[in-house]
Amino acid sequence: MFDPTRPAGPKIIAVANQKGGVGKTTTTINLAAALVEKGCRVLVVDLDPQGNASTGLGIDVDDRDLTTYELLLEDVDLNEIIQTTSNEGLYVIPATVDLSSADLDLMANEKRSFLLHDALRQTAMDAFAFDFILIDCPPSLNLLTVNAMVAAHSVLVPLQAEFFALEGLSQLMLSVREVRQTANANLRIEGIVLTMYDRRNNLSQQVEQDARDNLGDLVFSTKIPRNVRVSEAPSYAVPVLNYDTTSKGAEAYRALAREILKKHASVAA
Repeated sequence: MFDPTRPAGPKIIAVANQKGGVGKTTTTINLAAALVEKGCRVLVVDLDPQGNASTGLGIDVDDRDLTTYELLLEDVDLNEIIQTTSNEGLYVIPATVDLSSADLDLMANEKRSFLLHDALRQTAMDAFAFDFILIDCPPSLNLLTVNAMVAAHSVLVPLQAEFFALEGLSQLMLSVREVRQTANANLRIEGIVLTMYDRRNNLSQQVEQDARDNLGDLVFSTKIPRNVRVSEAPSYAVPVLNYDTTSKGAEAYRALAREILKKHASVAA
């Protein structure tokens, strides 16, 4: 039942691409940190069994007693499952390899596609007053990714500036359309962000041109450059904005955050 006194919930964005190695987790971590810099409260939901977003935000494997697996399949206290990070205002629900068996466990549940949707909208979430929830999806179009799309308001797609980059995008778009038709009519594309971009490389420029010709305004103006600081930051378990705050990578993720906040002016206000 609709409760008019309940505060409007956070904007939920699924960061998805079924191809691995496109900068999906890197984008999730650093966009979250950039949004926090802008004064937002952000929750990262690690939905990838590899748990790289958790590691990149400084959550040791030994400290992941409760994870997104329990969030989906058990009745858990959010205060016990949501963890703080070294960035004030940035929180995470971590993941472990246990999540790799979730697809099988979810199949037996009649609400299997809506479990994350319901978990992120429980009334206990209101107390955290998050502005954004970013979901780091696994590199596949499985039931976990479907859960993310059903839960989300929009999908942010990192697109690596390389040959064949656009080929896998069509399948992702079809998945978004299918979820829109069957489970989440309001799901939209937040945008496409070019990652690992090298402006000196003709191929990067060609991929950008093809993306803009085919997808138009869906492609963000911001391009995430291929940057050694971005690559090094995860080994120190911090976002690049902490590791080297003046690096080109850090500045690019700040620019991306500004573009997203412009789209969500009510949050930015």
